[in-house]
Amino acid sequence: MEGGNSPDLQLQQLPLATAAVSVQPHTDSFSYKENLIGALLAIFGHLVTSIALNLQKYSHIRLAGSKDPRAYFKTKTWWCGLFLLALGELGVFSSYAFAPLSLIVPLSAVSVIASAIIGIIFIKEKWKPKDFLRRYVLSFVGCGLATVGTYLLITFGPNSHEKMTGENITRHLVSWPFLLYMLVEIILFCLLLYFYKEKNANYIIVILLLVALLGSMTVVTVKAVAGMIVVSIQGNLQLDYPIFYIMLVCMIATAIFQATFLAQASQLYDSSQIASIGYILSTTVAITAGATFYLDFTGEDVLHICMFALGCLVAFLGVFLITRNRKKPVPFQPYISMDAMPGMQNMHDKGIAVQPDLKASFSYGALENNDNMPEIYTPATLPIVQEQHGSRGVSAPPYRVLEHSKKE
Repeated sequence: MEGGNSPDLQLQQLPLATAAVSVQPHTDSFSYKENLIGALLAIFGHLVTSIALNLQKYSHIRLAGSKDPRAYFKTKTWWCGLFLLALGELGVFSSYAFAPLSLIVPLSAVSVIASAIIGIIFIKEKWKPKDFLRRYVLSFVGCGLATVGTYLLITFGPNSHEKMTGENITRHLVSWPFLLYMLVEIILFCLLLYFYKEKNANYIIVILLLVALLGSMTVVTVKAVAGMIVVSIQGNLQLDYPIFYIMLVCMIATAIFQATFLAQASQLYDSSQIASIGYILSTTVAITAGATFYLDFTGEDVLHICMFALGCLVAFLGVFLITRNRKKPVPFQPYISMDAMPGMQNMHDKGIAVQPDLKASFSYGALENNDNMPEIYTPATLPIVQEQHGSRGVSAPPYRVLEHSKKE
């Protein structure tokens, strides 16, 4: 009896096991646990990276303001910043393996928020409470908007999860949506590069669009490399697939060219403009690349997509307000050193060069514009008087300047 019933029991249990297997990927793909892990890793990485960069900047400033002959790489502060920088980049790199690309990229606004808060805390100037609030009201509003946008991005971000195996990445790489996207991106990149190199179109939009197009390929390859490493650590080795090394080479190459264009943009434009415009362009293009390559928004309803887009817009506005409030560097203004002229008092106060205030001067450093004194603008002749000195040991100056009064 038992031997006759065992086949029937096996046949009855087979559909149940098959159903369980088909349901398991569905529950995993709509689990918010991986999204939360990836978002927290990205926030941690951007926060630590911002602290690291400010530490390294502080080490440079402290060495420049002191008489310490050591190089910057011989200080503990700089090495601490370098360690934190590597830790932060590792956190951001790992976040791409857990959460969708379209969710991780906009979270770079956290670094802008952290830099603004660090700048306000460690400010050296003293302000009255009213002046402080008026001076930094845009920063406070921008930080608030960027925080709200980050919350919306995490809450309504895409929730598509897929094993980053070599077969899946190869299938995405040869899909017609991504091939069409790559064709459009290559044409646009070549046109922008032609206008930038041949026509000298050194506009900030042109340079940062080149950076954004390269950055979209960087984040696509970063997610593939990070995902394949995590899958390999979990036991399913993916490092023997050629696509892994192709993605690794593309990641390094696009990152290097992206840094080159960013360095050129920093030489021509202010860092606050690069931060705001670059964040908006890079995030938009990267989200488009993630939606095309990894199909991040497949299966998402309209409400989640609209709320995610709203979160991006709010974060964009917050970053723009934060960078808008930064102080612009004062260009160099030459001055006339008046203390070298005979008969003039020393115009240096505590080692700082002071330009004489001549009331209504028509240009910086010019004489006073007064029509009743035309003799100021006429060249003066300086009579030279030879003097004979009896002592032979003391050498006398060949001439001396006689000071004339206004009546003379």
